[in-house]
Amino acid sequence: MATFTQIGAPAPGASAPEPTNPLAGQIVLDADGQNPEQKGIQVTKRALKRIRIAMAKENITPDQGGLRVGIQGGGCSGLSYNIRFDTQPRDRDRVYAFTQTHLDPEATDAPSIRIFVDPKSFIYLHGMVLDYEETLMRQAFNFINPHSTKSCGCGSSFST
Repeated sequence: MATFTQIGAPAPGASAPEPTNPLAGQIVLDADGQNPEQKGIQVTKRALKRIRIAMAKENITPDQGGLRVGIQGGGCSGLSYNIRFDTQPRDRDRVYAFTQTHLDPEATDAPSIRIFVDPKSFIYLHGMVLDYEETLMRQAFNFINPHSTKSCGCGSSFST
């Protein structure tokens, strides 16, 4: 069973969370069977919802594939994030599965939504939280990466 943590929720009687925390008030989900002490890849509930919507739009069921998250050289800061749908994990990929019951409590028998990460990308992405931002100015996935020491203004490139 996957676990979740609400980030930045104020304690009773405490002031609101700091506005600089990009995950303030968000529910962050661990993958099924993931030990919370071992930092893998986490997603927010709203990112998981957006992945499911995008998969349905592309006519990809969770049984047929998943979201591949990775990095490649390039971009303003040296490394760029990339995401795309893939049909199957590769031999050495790490696979993170997130139950859909977080989105729909009735979906107990629905297949998990999977995220695939190749070994090279995992070096830079372990401990990362994938979030989704939807504002009037921007609709995009955000990579909250603890290994990023510098990122560009668009948020799609970083360095370590």
